[in-house]
Amino acid sequence: MAAITAAMVGELRAKTDAPMMECKKALTEADGDPVKAEELLRVKLGGKAAKASSRVTAEGVVAVYIAGGVGGMVEINCETDFVTKNAEFIAFSNAVAKQIADHNPADLAALGALAIDGGLTVEGKRAELIGRIGENMTVRRFKYFKTAAKLSSYLHGTSIGVVVEYDGADEQVGKDVAMHIAAMKPVSLSSDQVPADLIEKERSVATLKAAESGKPAEIATKMIEGSVQKFLKEVSLLNQAFVKNDKQTVEQMLKAANASVKSFAMFIVGEGIEKKQDDFAAEVAAQMAAATKA
Repeated sequence: MAAITAAMVGELRAKTDAPMMECKKALTEADGDPVKAEELLRVKLGGKAAKASSRVTAEGVVAVYIAGGVGGMVEINCETDFVTKNAEFIAFSNAVAKQIADHNPADLAALGALAIDGGLTVEGKRAELIGRIGENMTVRRFKYFKTAAKLSSYLHGTSIGVVVEYDGADEQVGKDVAMHIAAMKPVSLSSDQVPADLIEKERSVATLKAAESGKPAEIATKMIEGSVQKFLKEVSLLNQAFVKNDKQTVEQMLKAANASVKSFAMFIVGEGIEKKQDDFAAEVAAQMAAATKA
């Protein structure tokens, strides 16, 4: 039996927002496996334990630059929310996005070598800002776009950036789809493009739920497949209910506007980065001790 530490409980609680003791029970049942424990919590607590994918865990900004059918999007991280409002930091991020669109760098090293300001490279300007502002900054990821179709973008503040490649006469359609993506966060364009690992994870959760229901095998199988199909519709853009009119899907809206979406990309600041929380494990340990005494 694996030892369940306060840090493990704290990490699972931060990911799922589930009650502390439920996290401990799930980890115990999963023999310390955090992935299995998260799935157990989803079965037991439903949507309350599904926060991990939308939780922002680092500071920074997303910047986008589009000129015709060419564009660039970049995520640049920093240590505190205070810096994300700094005019120089924002200007730097916007300038980097433009350099991506103008030069299509091969990787982060190539991007860092591009000239940006008064003879400084992107990397040189980053170092200069670190020295002046006194906070670490990193260019985390970027994407270059080039298409014979159209590009549209949406920024939710500076924390979420979306670029959509689409065809259609109405430019508002592209803007509406980009805004929809930022709000609903699809993982793919269509259901047949949803990554296999996400489908299997959902099938695993559905299987556990069906087993707990006590239904006959035939009904349980239908429950599992129904859950998987529902999941595929919820996470694929074309099948989602359109945010500006939930009586139609995005696909139906596009058809009515004689438009189509070819691809999209979305950056969420801090997605997948664990933010350091020095006192959280100690706080959880104290609460666990108190609960044990009680």
